[in-house]
Amino acid sequence: MNGLETTLPKLLTEKARTYRDRTAMREKYKGIWQEISWAEYLEKTRLFCLGLLELGMERGDHASILGENCPEWVFADVAVQCLGGVCVGIYPTNSPDQVKYILDHSRSRIVVVKDQEQADKVLSVKDELPNLLKIVVISMKGLRHYDEPSIVGYREVEELGRKAHEKDPDRFSDLVERTDPDDVAFIVYTSGTTGPPKGAMISHRNIIHQITACLQPILHFTDNDSLLSYLPLCHIFERNLSMAMPLVFGYTVNFAESIDTVQENIQEISPTFFAAVPRILEKLHSAVLIKLEDSTWLKRSVVRFFQPVGKKAAVYKMKRERMPLPLFAAYGIGYLCSFRPVLDKLGLLGCRCLMSGGAPIAPEVLEFFRSLGVTTVEMYGLTETCGAATGPHHVIKHGSVGEPCRGLEFQLAEDGEILVKGDSVFTGYYRDEQSTREVIQEGWLHTGDIGQLDDDGHLFVVDRKKDIIITSGGKNISPSEIENKMKCSPYIKEAIVIGDGKKYLTALIQLDFENVGNWAQARKLPYTTYKSLAVNSSVFSLVKEEIGKVNETLANVETIKKFKILEKELDQDDEELTATQKVKRKVVAKRFSREIEEMYGSR
Repeated sequence: MNGLETTLPKLLTEKARTYRDRTAMREKYKGIWQEISWAEYLEKTRLFCLGLLELGMERGDHASILGENCPEWVFADVAVQCLGGVCVGIYPTNSPDQVKYILDHSRSRIVVVKDQEQADKVLSVKDELPNLLKIVVISMKGLRHYDEPSIVGYREVEELGRKAHEKDPDRFSDLVERTDPDDVAFIVYTSGTTGPPKGAMISHRNIIHQITACLQPILHFTDNDSLLSYLPLCHIFERNLSMAMPLVFGYTVNFAESIDTVQENIQEISPTFFAAVPRILEKLHSAVLIKLEDSTWLKRSVVRFFQPVGKKAAVYKMKRERMPLPLFAAYGIGYLCSFRPVLDKLGLLGCRCLMSGGAPIAPEVLEFFRSLGVTTVEMYGLTETCGAATGPHHVIKHGSVGEPCRGLEFQLAEDGEILVKGDSVFTGYYRDEQSTREVIQEGWLHTGDIGQLDDDGHLFVVDRKKDIIITSGGKNISPSEIENKMKCSPYIKEAIVIGDGKKYLTALIQLDFENVGNWAQARKLPYTTYKSLAVNSSVFSLVKEEIGKVNETLANVETIKKFKILEKELDQDDEELTATQKVKRKVVAKRFSREIEEMYGSR
């Protein structure tokens, strides 16, 4: 079957026929990893799909899912697609008002929620949602006493589906057969960094083309792969990895217990592929640096001795070239004495490939993982491209997001803006034709990102077009590159470079509370809260020293002349961060305008 002439529901039925009792998913329950076979996956999806029909959902209707990652999230997602509906994911961290916006804007008829906490959010705004029929709850704990006719348990819906299947055994397969490649499969709402979230409509053709023509030539998945699902499933990144791609390749998805147990869960399952947004990799990187500082002199010496060896070996691996024999021998010893123990602690010993995406990352962080011997790639893409638009096809270069995907047309506009065209470019924004026309012009998606191509055709992303800083002296500066260098410090969690229209650059700094707290404890510096650390003069000196190291690597016009340590941590609840932990620059600049003004008040 042609990859573009099928749908995700049809792929599920194929995989269930092919693999049957083979493990499709694992979920940890009461300390034990429970397995779900491909046959069970299909059965669970069938029952929920038919149950939704019994509740009154029809072909073309929209349904939303609100909750943390779990198998039921995926069953519900695919079930909605099976009946010809459109599924919408909502971040579990969203406030009731944000939940209301998406349910209302998407005109969702059904919302599936994980538990009481998420159900309460919907109930608090339910009277303002005239389209909403039912609230389906996965875990009914704490909800049994609710006198609310719109609430129905997930298992009850499955039971409705079971009875419907007994009455008409062919109904489900007929529904799946009716699904069309050009049907909208799901809607992904953007994070809303520049205004209200927009709903990107993704068709089956869009997502399957992205996987088969763009991702596979770069990442080479097989049905022997396994990965950990821990990023929000409503984000295109995780939706691809945990829902769509397994239906194409047949690999196993393991659901993390929570975002806080990611490292522990990685160690338990030893995934063959690990995908992460920069913040996760930065956290792993800083954890190793801090543990190294706390280790014995001998361990520190061994790791530092072999670090240059790992970096030299990585250069050959990235070029796909054979190492000279002396370096190969030194690397082998380094692997046994240093790299292997570190990878084991990180849970990446069985990892064949580590991928960073979702936002820019400092090349130094990726170089660290490459020096340990892990094939580490950085890819570039957007929700509107259904994921990746570029990635390394053969040679890997530090700082590059690879070459344009072969399944897409690619070009740079006169101002350097990245433009792409192809079957994996999204269908458009739901109920927003104007925004769709603004980003898709003559078939080309205008990404809003500025890029540069080297002589070998490798892309280097400069920054978001709207984030480029132009100083009063007329110099164009990419803030993200400088910010990522600062975030390489284990003591700096977030950095926001300021300087548009100014004579020099400044920065707002958020401390890494845990790491700076441990640093303060080791020096017997008293503190109680984040704020007490932020105003401590010794901590200021520490951050000044870290920024000084970064300034040494920058041109004079790019150096940070002044900085302020924020006295509070940036928070998604305060709308300073998106759900994927990206800083909302405009919100932060407005909220901390006083601190910014102080940095430019006098020199």
